[in-house]
Amino acid sequence: MNRFISVLIFFYCLSSMSVLNAQTDAIPLENILSFEEYLGYVKKHHPLMKQAKLTLTMGEANLLKARGGFDPKIEVDYDRKKFKDTEYYDQLNAAFKIPTWYGIELKANFEENTGAFLDPSLTVPDNGLYSAGISFSAAQGLLINDRMADLKKAKFFLEQSKADQDLLVNNLLFEASKAYLNWLQFTNEQQIYASFVENAETRLNAVTRSSEVGETAAIDITEARITYQNRLLNLEEATLKQRKAALYASNFLWIDNVPLEIEENVQPEAQLVEAFQLSLALDDTNANILLEEHPKLRSLDAKIGSLTVDRRLKRNRLLPKVDLQYNFLSTEYDQVSSFNTANYKAFVNISIPLFLRKERGDLRLANLKLQDANFERNGTTLSLQNKITAARTEINSLGRQNELVKEIVEDYRTLVAAEERKFSLGESSLFLINSREQKLIDASLKENEITVKRLEAIATLYNVLGISEEPGENFN
Repeated sequence: MNRFISVLIFFYCLSSMSVLNAQTDAIPLENILSFEEYLGYVKKHHPLMKQAKLTLTMGEANLLKARGGFDPKIEVDYDRKKFKDTEYYDQLNAAFKIPTWYGIELKANFEENTGAFLDPSLTVPDNGLYSAGISFSAAQGLLINDRMADLKKAKFFLEQSKADQDLLVNNLLFEASKAYLNWLQFTNEQQIYASFVENAETRLNAVTRSSEVGETAAIDITEARITYQNRLLNLEEATLKQRKAALYASNFLWIDNVPLEIEENVQPEAQLVEAFQLSLALDDTNANILLEEHPKLRSLDAKIGSLTVDRRLKRNRLLPKVDLQYNFLSTEYDQVSSFNTANYKAFVNISIPLFLRKERGDLRLANLKLQDANFERNGTTLSLQNKITAARTEINSLGRQNELVKEIVEDYRTLVAAEERKFSLGESSLFLINSREQKLIDASLKENEITVKRLEAIATLYNVLGISEEPGENFN
């Protein structure tokens, strides 16, 4: 009878060594939330994705605002005074202005002024006076001015908004990936403990039956029960960690602004290694190209470009201010030949600050800001390069560790099987079997931990390279 029970335990434990794979295969497909599907929900519905789009929309709105500085304008000034049947003055001044790129403004004007007390300089023919001319700055404001600088900086701001959007998406997908992999790790841990709980329960039942017929000592029941209870305790702890990890992963799942919750019967995708293999094909050349297109570096490049424009503007303000205006005058707006140099109105304004302390201070601050941005970019580039090297080193090291721990797990399985065989022949004890099995549990947990760590390291490599696609997706 004792031999029969021992053989029963031996063969059951051999079959249970593949329980984890069997459990994974037995899960219905509708109860598995794949990694690709999970990140698909994040990309499409997460509020931060919508916030990222708002960042880009703000950049577009800022560019539209800056372009408004070059919009043509129609201006009408009308001023009249009448008192006690006396018309003091009646003045009408209508103008059409077209700003152009290099600080040059084209202007067409119509004046009609009457009145008993009109300023003599404002006297015009009875049918009014037409003028067409140009105004521009000859020194300060010619090659660059506030209007030109605002438009250029708005374009850089748009590029920076695009880069910031990519950076936000990249970080969101990385955090979501870590949450999913954490859920996967604790799900695997739960399944490992569940399979060994069944082993412990089978041994407890077999030892109890053997003790009842007098084949084994009653103290063996106590040892088997302690092992079984410890396995249950480990399973309960693993179940708690698994549920907490699932709830944390649920934080990234939304549909139509409604948060979702991963149900208890839903499991993560077990086989993720193949989905992550594409990242390992990134050679140094591809990595360098991707690094140059990193959203953080693109954002800093746009910032540097904007600061460079600002420095040019501040440097231009060291020049004297010379504003010129020339207008051809005529009473016949429909006859171009009537506009000639014999009738004109001109204006010159020259302004030169004596010490230029404000302008020189502004220029110095602009130079310092630009230097600071360049230092930041150089430091960020070096940091990203080191992070890429560290991520690659970690991936390779964890790959080697994974191969080693797989061999260790197989060796422990062989030891447990051998101990079971010896126990069936009466040459071993329940204590030794439990001891061997505990080593197998520890090795299985270590294998699970290293596997998930390697997946996290690959996700980290994608994050460092600034790739806004999940591992396994074609990013070319």
